[in-house]
Amino acid sequence: MKKTSTRLADGRELIYYDVRDDAVRTAADSRPLDPVATTSEIRRDPLLGDSVAIASHRQGRTYHPPADECPLCPSGGGRHTEIPDSSYDVVVFENRFPSLAGDAGRCEVVCFTPDHTASFADLTEEQAALVLEAWTDRTAELSHLPSVAQVFCFENRGAEIGVTLGHPHGQIYAYPFVTPRTALMLRSLAAHRAATGGRNLFDDVLAEERAGERVVLDAEHWVAFVPYAAHWPYEVHLYPKRRVPDLLGLDDAARTEFPKVYLELLRRFDRIFGEGEREGGGEPPTPYIAAWHQAPFAALGEYGHVNRDDFALHLELFTIRRTSGKLKFLAGSESGMSVFINDVPPEAAAQRLREVAS
Repeated sequence: MKKTSTRLADGRELIYYDVRDDAVRTAADSRPLDPVATTSEIRRDPLLGDSVAIASHRQGRTYHPPADECPLCPSGGGRHTEIPDSSYDVVVFENRFPSLAGDAGRCEVVCFTPDHTASFADLTEEQAALVLEAWTDRTAELSHLPSVAQVFCFENRGAEIGVTLGHPHGQIYAYPFVTPRTALMLRSLAAHRAATGGRNLFDDVLAEERAGERVVLDAEHWVAFVPYAAHWPYEVHLYPKRRVPDLLGLDDAARTEFPKVYLELLRRFDRIFGEGEREGGGEPPTPYIAAWHQAPFAALGEYGHVNRDDFALHLELFTIRRTSGKLKFLAGSESGMSVFINDVPPEAAAQRLREVAS
């Protein structure tokens, strides 16, 4: 992998990740851009104890542009985009409309491929491996920023999810605090350790799931399963079999196997609701969110007697589609009280995901 860092016209950082070591990235951003101005601030809810990012400048972000105006495609034909070069393998750059900025954190965009019509599932294993390298490198770099407590790499796919740019891409959020979902995991981890004489909750959950009927894919170094208490109609958790706290902890064997395993999972998600989704007249590909959960880099003392090495890196992949033509909406119980109601039994979801194996 070759990494080349440069700056866009407004000062934002852009990084090329190339498979070839001889790739040359010297194209300059010639757009007349004003410096990025953000209004991001973090406000803490005194009742719930969680944090909310207020970012009114995002109201003006690019919204469903036509394909020939996509800002994530390479520059070319006299049109200048967020990527100055006429080609790329993987690109990461600071978001022009960040939810978090300055002391409130940092937001980055990850472009998986220059092909506007593709999806992550269409990548080759070599391309997927390069994305993994980019995620890992950004996690390492962002962890050194003094304001960053946690790094979150994720992908939203599909208009139903709320995606406003159709080009295959993901994002990285570097939070200045430990997120509420991670805090809950850390507290459960500490409570389980106290109740079991020092056992690790992630290890016990993984062992129980591997012995059960909800395993979707069991590879040499990775295992994917539908969790016992899945929140979403089709939800898969992907774990390395050797517990590590973050992407940096993966060994060479796990890194080598990851592309094949992850691409297979994504392709199964595309087949859940029928083979013809990508053809004219059918449903669009399955909308999903893919989210990496990594141990925070902040001090963990307030969450009990746990440390970073007790946390288990894992990816959660889920769709909001519950059946063909129907979406799972977060209504009163979910949005009002954070109590999920799942219409698809996890065992049935796991069986369906095994049936659609390639």
